[in-house]
Amino acid sequence: MAAPVSAVKPTKLLPEGNLPKMGLRDAYGHALIEIGKENKNVVVLDADLALSTKTKRFGTVYPDRFFDVGIAELNLIGIAAGLAAAGKIPFASTFAAFATGQPYNVIRQSVAYPALNVKIVATHAGLSVGGDGATHQMLEDISLMRGLPNMRVFVPADGPQMEQVIKAITKIDGPCYVRCGREDSPILPNSPLPFEVGKMITLRDGADVTLMACGTMVYEMLMAADQLVDQGIDPRVVVVHTIKPIDEETIVKAARETMGIVTAEEHNIIGGLGSAVAEVVVEKHPCAMRRIGTRDVFGESGEPKELFPKYGITAKDIVEAAKSIVGKR
Repeated sequence: MAAPVSAVKPTKLLPEGNLPKMGLRDAYGHALIEIGKENKNVVVLDADLALSTKTKRFGTVYPDRFFDVGIAELNLIGIAAGLAAAGKIPFASTFAAFATGQPYNVIRQSVAYPALNVKIVATHAGLSVGGDGATHQMLEDISLMRGLPNMRVFVPADGPQMEQVIKAITKIDGPCYVRCGREDSPILPNSPLPFEVGKMITLRDGADVTLMACGTMVYEMLMAADQLVDQGIDPRVVVVHTIKPIDEETIVKAARETMGIVTAEEHNIIGGLGSAVAEVVVEKHPCAMRRIGTRDVFGESGEPKELFPKYGITAKDIVEAAKSIVGKR
């Protein structure tokens, strides 16, 4: 795998003031219309949540290529598999809890096993679903999809990167899973960042400790990095948009050149980004590691600003984990 993309090392990663925000769901809806215009084999399926997943926009522009199967997620995946077998490029969407857990065996048998060209794009993942509570706060989907042979797994960090991912997977022949949250997310500085499937993006090439994050936790990581700089710690900062295939080269380089690695994800620490990185570390170059994520628990109803601190997935938690590796207080 090629070397990571590195930017000029800044003093701080975040500018003063608030960053503009964009919904990854909105970016998805926009990207679908663009790829639908370019490729008439693109079809879109939803399971009675098209307004929320933003696939309805595609259906409005291309009604003959849009299929709402109703509250029937097993049919969603089964029909998508049939369309892929007939030469179409189906994008199947619903909430993450229903896109992965409900039809898991259909995904396994009818999509992953025959390696069909189905793109499962799930919205409303993680604790940030908020008030819908534990039943809808899917925290195990990366683990489920990462464990399937032939499946690629993506967790974009912001809206522009979401568009990049959707356009990229259209050109990949095989199963793909893309995860995004419900809330609008800050658009990262210098976005869209350089993007390549399976290749992490190094924003800051620090020497003390490496921070790696995906999805909503990328912004928390950037805040944490700036706080560490203020405290005299030199963090390496890495954006992870592809969980599978994982960028082993960048992980090993970080393990060799820094004192350790902190991963951050809005997902269970079991089976997600932290597990993927730890598997590489333990086999290729052992180093100190800390994993920020939910710790083998379900979520609960509440506002994201309340849930993130309670479940230990904030910039503050990343800072504390990094300092525990570096040993500076």
